[in-house]
Amino acid sequence: MHTATEVVVQAEAIAVYRLAAAVERWPQILPHYRWVRVLRDDGHARLVEMAARRDVIPVRWRAVQVCDPTLPRITFQHVGGVTTGMDVAWLFEPGPDGLTVRIVHRFDPPWPLIGGLVADHIIGPHFVDYIAGQTLRQIKLLAEAQSGGWE
Repeated sequence: MHTATEVVVQAEAIAVYRLAAAVERWPQILPHYRWVRVLRDDGHARLVEMAARRDVIPVRWRAVQVCDPTLPRITFQHVGGVTTGMDVAWLFEPGPDGLTVRIVHRFDPPWPLIGGLVADHIIGPHFVDYIAGQTLRQIKLLAEAQSGGWE
């Protein structure tokens, strides 16, 4: 499974990056997140447990988050839950029309026979894209409200 969900934001990359990197605040700013717990923080990487909703369906996973504000770039490697092994990257690309923020997910589940089908036809389009789309729409609203728009 490979998905890329994106939005164009009228704000500076660092403002969007700060909202996206502070996952411990997501339940307060993203209504579809139930909780985020930082289980370990070694200064370079954080182990986080995240829980969200796809409509009424609860989902939960653990991931290692690595943030690089100099690029900026945020990555997650899922280490617990149904999506163990999923790699996620938040990418920030300034352009003439605004900042393109893209969340890329890659997941090749190790489940025999059905893994690829389940990932490509259920997990990707019905959970990953849906939750990522909600996340990006809300981050866009917050970043644009804070910045007053693109300059």
